[in-house]
Amino acid sequence: MTDLHKILHERILVLDGAMGTMIQRHKLEEEDFRKGWFENHLSSLKGNNDLLSLTRPDVIREIHAEYFEAGADIAETNTFSGTTIAQADYGLESAVYDINYHSAKIAREVADEFTTREPNKPRFVAGSMGPTNRTASISPDVNDPGFRAITFEELVVAYKQQALALLEGGVDLLLVETVFDTLNAKAALFAIEEAFDEFGSKVPIMVSGTITDQSGRTLTGQTTDAFLISVSHMDLLTIGLNCALGASMMRPYLQVLDKNAPFGVSAHPNAGLPNEFGEYDETPELMAEQIKEFMDEGLVNIIGGCCGTTPDHIRAIADLAATYEPRKQALNEQ
Repeated sequence: MTDLHKILHERILVLDGAMGTMIQRHKLEEEDFRKGWFENHLSSLKGNNDLLSLTRPDVIREIHAEYFEAGADIAETNTFSGTTIAQADYGLESAVYDINYHSAKIAREVADEFTTREPNKPRFVAGSMGPTNRTASISPDVNDPGFRAITFEELVVAYKQQALALLEGGVDLLLVETVFDTLNAKAALFAIEEAFDEFGSKVPIMVSGTITDQSGRTLTGQTTDAFLISVSHMDLLTIGLNCALGASMMRPYLQVLDKNAPFGVSAHPNAGLPNEFGEYDETPELMAEQIKEFMDEGLVNIIGGCCGTTPDHIRAIADLAATYEPRKQALNEQ
């Protein structure tokens, strides 16, 4: 039993909030995304946030520290787009190892600093593995429904490269998140197993899907239950949901996971739905009020925030989580 498994029996763990939301607060310019690494790169790099682990590690370090100060137990690495598939849009496939390795190292160093300071509250690092910008299940061409922009094998190669770099950088667990296509997630899980074999040891795995609207399905049409069944062949630390929905809209789908999942359950919802400017208005207090319903029902083992959430949101969530027992179902099997 890992430390994480043990702690999941004892209390609700808190995941951090949105990396992108915090990066936006720094008002960074093109030069910030190039500094020391990519000065001569031909295309624009502004907005490729994963690069900041290389070019502005001070910014990423500060964000991790703010979330830990707010009460987070787990920091996600700044690697949501850290695959050759996603980085191909910028012509930066060659930077993928460095992005993941250095992102993991930064988060590891900050986590260790906080663990040393508060040994009774160890901090952990989750290697963030996003869904990529390609889907293996749906054609991007309405006139050619059989066409696929990516194959399962190509996804496996890219995810294995990412997973290995994250493991070498020192992550405590891997988080396959914002899953809109379960076939992509299955490729990630297959790649992670291969990476474990090559690396020589394993870490716990979290998988977090995305219900894209009130139909209760993923982008590729799976219900929450179908998504759960599709990844239940793996020995996961948790199965959960993140992004797309605010906390109140996510609750019925977490109830499905609570009822059926043989693993722990996680949730990191958005701060409500975006307004007409694409911004998130839900206050920490309002979000915590909705998340309280998750805890009253005993639905979660790990709770955090996605788009629009800040250290203030995580502080409110962490204060709440400290007063509740974790979800108990299935944990005895781990």
